Amino acid sequence: MKLSVSGRAAAAAVVAATTLLATGSLAGAAPATPTVAAAPDIPVANVKAHLSQLQSIATANGGNRAHGRTGYRASLDYVKAKLDAAGFTTTIQQFTSSGRTGYNLIADWPGGDTTRVVMAGSHLDSVTAGPGINDNGSGSAAVLETALAVSRAGLQPTRHLRFAWWGAEELGLVGSRYYVNNLSSANRSRISAYLNFDMIGSPNPGYFVYDDDPTIEQTFKTYFSGLGVPTEIETEGDGRSDHAPFKNVGIPVGGLFSGADYVKTSAQAAKWGGTAGQPFDRCYHSSCDTITNLNDTALNRNADALAYAVWTLSS
Repeated sequence: MKLSVSGRAAAAAVVAATTLLATGSLAGAAPATPTVAAAPDIPVANVKAHLSQLQSIATANGGNRAHGRTGYRASLDYVKAKLDAAGFTTTIQQFTSSGRTGYNLIADWPGGDTTRVVMAGSHLDSVTAGPGINDNGSGSAAVLETALAVSRAGLQPTRHLRFAWWGAEELGLVGSRYYVNNLSSANRSRISAYLNFDMIGSPNPGYFVYDDDPTIEQTFKTYFSGLGVPTEIETEGDGRSDHAPFKNVGIPVGGLFSGADYVKTSAQAAKWGGTAGQPFDRCYHSSCDTITNLNDTALNRNADALAYAVWTLSS
């Protein structure tokens, strides 16, 4: 559901008044300020256009976008081309896992304090069973469209912005772990926040917020509060996605999640809608995780929350 101008203004006011007053462990947090540059609405149609491209790539490459397969590299090339055209500095990081070559894609937005880096990332690979449009095309497409929104806005954040798309997450967080393990101690200390987005368009969605870092958590919670959408603490994927390698070396992390194969309770259906007694995503890790396996409202809300966090935490 696209937020009205008045609704977005209210959400922005909540973020400005509350998020920056929150205390937490976000490295190098600046003193509270009275205003925050307004983040843009992320058009869900744009996010879905990227997802349609990822679906087409999977269809043309054996039905998946898995590590070491042609569909994964084609997905990476699609994302990289968009970022290069938008003025990002992109880097492909290569690694090997299970006898196959894998790739991470890192995109840096010029400017900002490189001693205080805000990162947003998602894994780009699918399982071999299907095209992985919710898991994790949804996060990858929303991170991409947020990065493109940064370019369209000509954003000049106080902190340096970096976006990432990880390979071989489905094999055990291989790509993100490789990235973190190959950072020097100094470069690790420069990352003040890592935001992770893994499955944010589940067809029977919940609204889950990581509770790892108080400041990041509060940023997301106050955004959803401005929409009148209740949230819960994310537990299903705790430690099972690409934030874990960052968290394990002391980098503040946070993120969003709309649910995988856990079953939605009656209480959750009462506050979020959807179907109690059914998984959040019945197509999790299956061939039916296609372009039809999405909830547009959840995808839209989470993409907008992603942009709010990027704008707020980098200001």
